[in-house]
Amino acid sequence: MDGVKVIADGMRREIDAGKEIGLKYVSSRCSISEMDDHDLSKLLDKPRLKMERKRSFDERSLSELTTGLHRGLESYESAYSPGRSTPDTPPSAGSFFEPHPIVGDAWEALRRSLVYFRAQPVGTIAADDHASEEVLNYDQVFVRDFVPSALAFLMNGEPDIVKNFLLKTLQLQGWEKRIDRFKLGEGVMSASFKVLHNPIRKTETIIADFGESAIGRVAPVDSGFWWIILLRAYTKSTGDQSLAETPECQKGMRLILALCLSEGFDTFPTLLCADGCSMIDRRMGIYGYPIEIQALFFMALRSALLMLKPDQEGKEFIERIVKRLHALSYHMRSYFWLDFQRLNDIYRYKTEEYSHTAVNKFNVIPDSIPDWVFDFMPMRGGYFIGNVSPARMDFRWFALGNCIAILSSLATPEQASAVMDLIEARWEELVGEMPLKICYPALESHEWRIVTGCDPKNTRWSYHNGGSWPVLLWMLTAACIKTGRIQIARQAIDLAESRLLKDSWPEYYDGKLGRYIGKQARKYQTWSIAGYLVAKMMLEDPSNLGMISLEEDKQRKHVIRRSSSWTC
Repeated sequence: MDGVKVIADGMRREIDAGKEIGLKYVSSRCSISEMDDHDLSKLLDKPRLKMERKRSFDERSLSELTTGLHRGLESYESAYSPGRSTPDTPPSAGSFFEPHPIVGDAWEALRRSLVYFRAQPVGTIAADDHASEEVLNYDQVFVRDFVPSALAFLMNGEPDIVKNFLLKTLQLQGWEKRIDRFKLGEGVMSASFKVLHNPIRKTETIIADFGESAIGRVAPVDSGFWWIILLRAYTKSTGDQSLAETPECQKGMRLILALCLSEGFDTFPTLLCADGCSMIDRRMGIYGYPIEIQALFFMALRSALLMLKPDQEGKEFIERIVKRLHALSYHMRSYFWLDFQRLNDIYRYKTEEYSHTAVNKFNVIPDSIPDWVFDFMPMRGGYFIGNVSPARMDFRWFALGNCIAILSSLATPEQASAVMDLIEARWEELVGEMPLKICYPALESHEWRIVTGCDPKNTRWSYHNGGSWPVLLWMLTAACIKTGRIQIARQAIDLAESRLLKDSWPEYYDGKLGRYIGKQARKYQTWSIAGYLVAKMMLEDPSNLGMISLEEDKQRKHVIRRSSSWTC
């Protein structure tokens, strides 16, 4: 226990040092507004509850988690580690719990990215790269991009900026949204917004993008889900339920859910989407039922279920959510899951089966299985594939969807453990020299031309087509802590720390191993910075995981028989 005490003391010293740096005051870059913004002001002026921050899981106490972490650290030297088992993986850069010099720089960079409206911080810009000639839309506050920034501020005891962001984006939801002559659904959340300053009139205005300015003119399906997830994270972190219980937030959740739970022609409980509707916002062949959207959908449904009031309006949505969760979890765990045994079964599928007794329910042609997946799939391990629809299975690995599946408990404990097994077994392919591949493998040659439309930004092993994104580090770390695989997170963070500050916090890296700064990557990318900070703070204080993790709902638990690769 002496070793545990030393580690704990080191953890406390680094937390204190990080908070001292993180709490430095940064002056507002915006003037005080003279505009009317009555609705937001009323909500912001409501008395705040001073409650002690909650630090427990829904069903797991901090003491249990801390004990598990200490046990994992004590056995780390003898445990399986990617650094030990994979010859090409660089060794650890030293003890993780010693203060690292880039933490202070990260906090300073994060604070420089703050955006103010009416003298209140309302978000962080996508990138603060002054060296870039083209700003494009990197000076806007993106909903998905702000999530790791929000988590960093919540973990640092600064919830006000998160509250401001939630309320401002909620207000934008009420705007009329049109693309050409078509009106979007009332519940659609903006992809991003920008604060415009008029120094002459001393006024500020906000413009929002709901997809009308986006590449391909696609509405962001994930924005609404991230908003609900972040509202739950704020509530869990602060213990303040009053924000989620306001009529405005309750209505906002119901409007988002109304878009997703409406009845249509679908025969599946998954959500049908267009290409480019999420983090992968360009044509990449994810149209249909992409794993990223399904996992976020599942997590948003579970989060909303915890926050919706069982009143006259909320009760109906609660009932619909429960039914959808039951069907969605079964569908995803049964048909999106792939391990060695499942791959072998698909390889032997018969086709053109008819009636409810069909085994090959989606009429997948075995010859359509790509060659790479046979070598990629280890005997022990598995993952949720990218897409499943009639006569089509996208076997690509997508990091965000699999990590969110673990955090939301869409993945069973056995499946979550198998995903970690896969990452360990395929460390060079999925992590390489910079965590983490957004998808694997990259589209190349003729397939790249057909699927991406010859996209010059999504060339092989670049950007969304097999690029390595540091922001995914926080999701990987959270999944590692939840599954008790601390050594994977530690090794990944060591890799990131060796490059990120030196490379000026790039947006993404290129190459099979993620060795090169992306050819069009912005520097000082805010979510690369925030993602690193969140990963560090979660590993230092695992109770932080509680705000972004949901434990398995025992009432929905299904027994699904699969291969022995699930066995821990």
